Amino acid sequence: MRVVAALVVPVWRTLPWWTLGAAGAVGVLPLALVRVLGSGPGPVEALWMVRAAGLALALGFGFLLDDPARHTTALVPARRAVRSLLRAGLVGPAVGVWWAVVLLLVPGAVRPPVGGVTLEAGTAGVLALAGAAVAVRRSDDPEPGWGVAGALLGVAVLAPLSLPARWAFFVTPADPRWAGGHERWAWVLAGAAVVWAGSLGEPAPRRAGRPALRSPCGT
Repeated sequence: MRVVAALVVPVWRTLPWWTLGAAGAVGVLPLALVRVLGSGPGPVEALWMVRAAGLALALGFGFLLDDPARHTTALVPARRAVRSLLRAGLVGPAVGVWWAVVLLLVPGAVRPPVGGVTLEAGTAGVLALAGAAVAVRRSDDPEPGWGVAGALLGVAVLAPLSLPARWAFFVTPADPRWAGGHERWAWVLAGAAVVWAGSLGEPAPRRAGRPALRSPCGT
């Protein structure tokens, strides 16, 4: 615990606050402008604006494990899982406040069900964290955030177009498939959490490939 406490300030300083702040601003700005201008959106428009805000922040989560000094700080007295969870824990309170602001900016008359949209946003965020953890564990790239964010954005764009109607995820509260869709969201969240947890450990040692040609001296 003393080691974790000593890591709080250094980890805080290395978090991608600018990236997360930009993602949060992109997500909340349309809602704030609509609220200030007084042109209230309809229920469907409000739902998609909230979904877009959650996706924007999730794209920022893809950069959470970026560390330009990764290869120079590999030997530290705390495991990778501790450092990764500490990063997520430090941004958690700010994310909670930000999400509350997003929901409060939507007028109550057209505000989508809080539990449903929170589940969707949480799933997107955990998917981004899982992708970042897998990228850090499976590659030597110290900053895999662009690839993770690009993959998540591609999935978000293609999923509504390619999934069959019986597997609908992006439905409106008036749609009778709303409850079933959010059961599927919960399963995706659970799967993403399992992948994230399984990728928090130290990378397995890589075996060197057998050389195709040996010289007489053995090299």
